Amino acid sequence: MKFRLIYRGDLKSNGNPAHKHEIRKVFHRQLLNLWEDYPLSEVRKHINIDPDKGDSLGISRGGFKFIPLISPRLELVASLEILLLRPESAGSVLTQAGDIDNRLKTLMDALQVPKDDQIPKDVVPQLDEAFLYCLLEDDNLITSLDISTSKLYDTVSSSNEVLLVINVTADFTHGYFTNMLVPPTLSPR
Repeated sequence: MKFRLIYRGDLKSNGNPAHKHEIRKVFHRQLLNLWEDYPLSEVRKHINIDPDKGDSLGISRGGFKFIPLISPRLELVASLEILLLRPESAGSVLTQAGDIDNRLKTLMDALQVPKDDQIPKDVVPQLDEAFLYCLLEDDNLITSLDISTSKLYDTVSSSNEVLLVINVTADFTHGYFTNMLVPPTLSPR
């Protein structure tokens, strides 16, 4: 399965939990739409996502229920191709907004289910956040990572602002019902 995630906003080097959570919420909206679309809408009918109901894909942390797509439970791994557009010239690895590797660490933390200490203490789920959808249960489920950077020529509001286009390829590690994305007895629309 292949799809794209988009992010436009600040991407800080060594982002704090609140910054990572704001980025996570941007991806949540896109992933929620992905889960509501075929074929994931069919998979959702056959698995429990609510951690309050026993064996589940969902993970409870800090008052939130996180639902990862790339998970050992679904036996999925992912490869990511990231295009990072930023207001600095290409080749400026050490930038005014921070070095690229620490900015990417912030991004990876925002793409995964956070650890207990990565959830801001003063944040509670909003009405539309009964579940927060994340790309990854853990970033160790990334099998390959390709990063390209270029200059963002659009007007920006801060030196931390970026435009990210993340191409995701989800692959299963074993062929089982729980990760085939479409139960074999169901036909496409």
